[in-house]
Amino acid sequence: MPSSVPSFAELLGQCQRSAVHLELRDSYAATDRFEAWKRGERINWEDRESWWHPYDQLIADTVSRGVVIRRARVISEPVSDYIRWEHYVTHANVTAGEGVRWLPRRLATAIALPGNDFWLFDDALLRVHHFSGDGAVVEDEITADAEAVKLCSTAFEAVWERAIPHHQYQV
Repeated sequence: MPSSVPSFAELLGQCQRSAVHLELRDSYAATDRFEAWKRGERINWEDRESWWHPYDQLIADTVSRGVVIRRARVISEPVSDYIRWEHYVTHANVTAGEGVRWLPRRLATAIALPGNDFWLFDDALLRVHHFSGDGAVVEDEITADAEAVKLCSTAFEAVWERAIPHHQYQV
């Protein structure tokens, strides 16, 4: 049965002004890239062809249309290996045009945070990620519910305001 949830590329393709992403977990499902990093394999950032993925191109194309893309991560300290790896590979996100910031969880106490990671497109449409306990995506939900949009928008902006820019945050 086909999913009724539009793809990320479709949602970003319809986006006119902004797309923001809030991440709240300290780990997600392991990937081959994460496992390789744990074994000591590193990316040759000088060889863009070896690491530039369709996602990176989608972000770059969207930013070139004038859409501002920002990602904020609320993280526990000391950071997990997964967060160390995310920090390392965030070079690709930044190169593609995303603004990325990191907020230590201890600085988020006064922020009303939603229960799930999300993308918010043009301050109007949410793509909410639902995860299993091991960090695998169980399903994505699309909603334009005004209350949810307001909570998520307010939470993202509060996190962004307090968070540390990627190049200044040391793991």
